[in-house]
Amino acid sequence: MNFKSENKCFVCGSDNPGGLHLRFQIDEEKQSLRTTFVPPDIYQGWDGIVHGGILSTLLDEAVAKLAYELGYNAVTAKLMVTYRRPAKIRQPLYVFGQLERVTPRVIEGNSRIEDDEGNLVAEGKARLVRLRNK
Repeated sequence: MNFKSENKCFVCGSDNPGGLHLRFQIDEEKQSLRTTFVPPDIYQGWDGIVHGGILSTLLDEAVAKLAYELGYNAVTAKLMVTYRRPAKIRQPLYVFGQLERVTPRVIEGNSRIEDDEGNLVAEGKARLVRLRNK
């Protein structure tokens, strides 16, 4: 199975009217990624706080998008998320992704989100499974 993008991805798709429309800076040499996201009120959980599911989505995308952009055909099989502190609505969040290990079958990577003061908001460890081309 090969994946293709028709710009409908919830996180990065420019043609998804309900999406986040994020753009990423990729460093191929360092196998890393970064982006900035300012969450609007619609992504709120508790009053003034970003919903944890949105943070988890950002952590997942940071590794999966990076793998995709580096040419790997893979999907997330496991994501472990640790929430460190609440993220505030309408405040910039900085999202980072890094690939740590690539094998013929598995890709492992880390991701993190920091607030505008450099505080760690959440971090993730992801395991992606590479799909075979048929």
